Amino acid sequence: MTIPDSTYMMENGSIELPCTPEEEARIIQELISKAESNLKQGNLYYVISNRWFMDWQRYIRKPLGAYPFNEHATESLPSLLPNSANRPGPIDNSDIIIREADSGDDDPQLLRTLEEGRDYVLVPQEVWEKLSEWYKGGPALPRKMISVGDAKQLSVEVFPLCLNLFDTRDKSHKALRLSKKASLHELYTIVCKLKEIAPEKAHIWDYFDKKKHTKLVASNQTLEDSNLQMDQEILLEVQPEGSLPSGFGFDSTGNDLALVPVEPLRSSVTIAGGPTLSNGFSTGYSSNAYQGSSLNSSYGDMEDGYDSLRPASKGERGGLAGLSNLGNTCFMNSALQCLVHTPPFVEYFLQDYTDEINRQNPLGMHGELALAFGELLRKLWSSGRTPVAPRAFKGKLGRFAPQFSGYNQHDSQELLAFLLDGLHEDLNRVKQKPYFETKDSDGRPDEEVANELWRYHRARNDSVIVDICQGQYKSTLVCPDCNKISITFDPFMYLSLPLPSTVTKTMTVTVFYSDGSGLPMPYTVTVLKHGYIKDLAQALEIACCLRIDEYLLLAEVYEHRVFRYFENPTEILNSVKDDEHIVAYRLPKRVAQLTRLEISHRCIIDISKASERKLFLTPLVTFLEDPHNGADVDFAVHKVLAPLRRKAFISSAPGLKDGAENGSPSETIEVPMNSCTIQFGREGQSTECIDPVGNFSMELTFHLCLTDERGTNCRPITKDTVIEPVRMQKVILDWTEKEYELYDASYLKDLPEVHKSGLTVKKTKQEAISLFSCLEAFLKEEPLGPDDMWYCPRCKEHRQASKKLDLWRLPDILVFHLKRFSYSRWLKNKLDTFVNFPIHNLDLSKYVKSTDLSESSHVYELYAISNHYGGLGGGHYTAYCKLIDDDRWYHFDDSHVSPVAESDIKTSAAYVLFYRRVKAQQNGVVGGSFQCHRSS
Repeated sequence: MTIPDSTYMMENGSIELPCTPEEEARIIQELISKAESNLKQGNLYYVISNRWFMDWQRYIRKPLGAYPFNEHATESLPSLLPNSANRPGPIDNSDIIIREADSGDDDPQLLRTLEEGRDYVLVPQEVWEKLSEWYKGGPALPRKMISVGDAKQLSVEVFPLCLNLFDTRDKSHKALRLSKKASLHELYTIVCKLKEIAPEKAHIWDYFDKKKHTKLVASNQTLEDSNLQMDQEILLEVQPEGSLPSGFGFDSTGNDLALVPVEPLRSSVTIAGGPTLSNGFSTGYSSNAYQGSSLNSSYGDMEDGYDSLRPASKGERGGLAGLSNLGNTCFMNSALQCLVHTPPFVEYFLQDYTDEINRQNPLGMHGELALAFGELLRKLWSSGRTPVAPRAFKGKLGRFAPQFSGYNQHDSQELLAFLLDGLHEDLNRVKQKPYFETKDSDGRPDEEVANELWRYHRARNDSVIVDICQGQYKSTLVCPDCNKISITFDPFMYLSLPLPSTVTKTMTVTVFYSDGSGLPMPYTVTVLKHGYIKDLAQALEIACCLRIDEYLLLAEVYEHRVFRYFENPTEILNSVKDDEHIVAYRLPKRVAQLTRLEISHRCIIDISKASERKLFLTPLVTFLEDPHNGADVDFAVHKVLAPLRRKAFISSAPGLKDGAENGSPSETIEVPMNSCTIQFGREGQSTECIDPVGNFSMELTFHLCLTDERGTNCRPITKDTVIEPVRMQKVILDWTEKEYELYDASYLKDLPEVHKSGLTVKKTKQEAISLFSCLEAFLKEEPLGPDDMWYCPRCKEHRQASKKLDLWRLPDILVFHLKRFSYSRWLKNKLDTFVNFPIHNLDLSKYVKSTDLSESSHVYELYAISNHYGGLGGGHYTAYCKLIDDDRWYHFDDSHVSPVAESDIKTSAAYVLFYRRVKAQQNGVVGGSFQCHRSS
């Protein structure tokens, strides 16, 4: 017995007819919406493989837009989903879990390298239960919603905390998994139940890096607040009856040297060792010679009890300590190494900065971020070559910036921006910010306006960060209508520079007329390789001489269907692959008020079996104006097919050669006596379909049927079929011998590929671009985007003004962020373009527009680089930093630290560049130490 696709076999052998795809989509969407309206801590969500979930979405032909899905990010997804009538099989999560043989655990665990949206989706418990009821399969992967950060943001804890319990009695290990929001009391309960011991006999220690740090006391304090990290060890001691107090047999630091063998020192190839995987995970913590004290200072959450408030000094060979990877924290380690090797920061945080801490600033973090950063800097500069585990700092970061909590990879520049802003607010010397009413420039000299706004800014923002990291740029806006000029001067902390690509590519697109006024024509245009869909559209508009009242609708054709429409102009061109087939339909701009008609073509596979048909040719798109019935659709098909008529059926109109000119049909088209006569002018004005004797035809000329978005459920169209004036109608045209006789189908066959790479194509090496060209691209004048309109005070309207930036005042520490990452709705992209940046003598004098002669030197030298290797999601961050006193560069790769030649630090991985101002020469000596001003 053949079971149709819309059924499936139950466990008892019976066949159940489940919901239709449309009903499934409706039920699930309702459950998601209900869950979204009741978000709270403790709710259960389930992890589902994105591979299976996408198959299911193709089946229902509808993406779901609600938490945790982004409705706006998926609103155009139906056009991306290929038509598929096949119901997916059982839920299959096998591709996102560790194989049982590998995990050694009955509880299936997720692979650590997974990324939400790319590898898995999260669905509410009710959705999982319904999908499981319909499809069975699994395994089930439930996860709880927790509250993260001081702001109490709700988030699903996809990767619970994994702790390795080491039992001192039998030297056994056991993996424990529980929420980072679980309390120490819950931890004791679980351990005591597992080991069958009385709670009063159990003593659990923080055993990070196989060293006893802090005794964990059963309390309501969470595991997160106790700075316990993913995969670290905790130590269990059980005190027998009549035994000596806990701690006997341990050395003065509280470490049982007999229990845990000391690992040999790392190879001399690196200064501090510890292998790191390419995805940012460390294979282990390598700070084996760590000499942290088991005693806590009065600041119990400091790194290993280090007191960050007392003045400190650089240790011998200071600044050569690595940072342990706590699980995908290479992005944090890279940014931190660049900051802690910033000379003014070293000078500032090694001194006593207690009086500078602003605990009352509502925009700050009560001084806690500054204390944690200062303590970490001191540790790195005084621990010699021993790697430091930034556990306390990561805990503070997760509290105040929940987006960086957990163990996912993040962007080092985004972390850098948060840290600089957070440190500024924690160290802002202004306790009560004065209010200033900003005045318009009104033709005043730029120097006057710039100095005024800088004074206002410094009166409200006065910290070491502002002292050394903040500059000022001039922003000029010009109204395109009234030419009103608005000039403002704004502070900046870093400059995000675009990468102007010098690499172009050719793209071939076939353009179709939607009104039947011309034959399809392929055009090959040249666009920037890393441009946008709007760039391709603009190039095609010029190539095909698009009329002012038309626009181009771009689409991808796959297997004779419109696979997707490119309706987002900011989608990057890299989303279009070279072997795809792209078309463009010329449509009137007023099509928004019309019904778009998409026409697919179908032919008979076997003449002996007329019911067996398949799609062929290229789909056409036209429009219906105020459609009422099937005759309107029939006429629209006639119109759009008109240019394909064979010459034998076209009579020449007076004044035209061969009945056509420039690929356009003649004004009047005549067809054989047994067919309808269609007449239409250049503007596409419709006339009635009439037969040779002048009567209205009761039957349509074409065999047409209405279909749905999936291309199924065809419904034949008759003259009286009611056509609703919806946004889009899809029809299928069945070709018969008559169509083959009347029309030349060759024009709709064999679409060219977008980009044909062959031996004849000259392959040139990608040119390098300079840091100066990136800066010039940042400063060039350009119009604001449609979503960033400027309100013109003269026009009293929002205008798409032009904007021009100029550098006005430069800081002592100048940070350049190279915008290597680009994001579109469907694709994340990284540019690996090599940027040639100067290491010495970066002279920005010609870019600074201020004429203030008292301004310091505009020459800079490089001292740190944050690097990103690999692609998105699986990449790895490192840092190059220069020890100014030694005049030597070092490579900081998590806990690894090794020397590097200055000639080797220029790579295509450079992501964030750190420059320091070169002081003017005094008595033939360049430099001079930076002096930040402090409150008295």
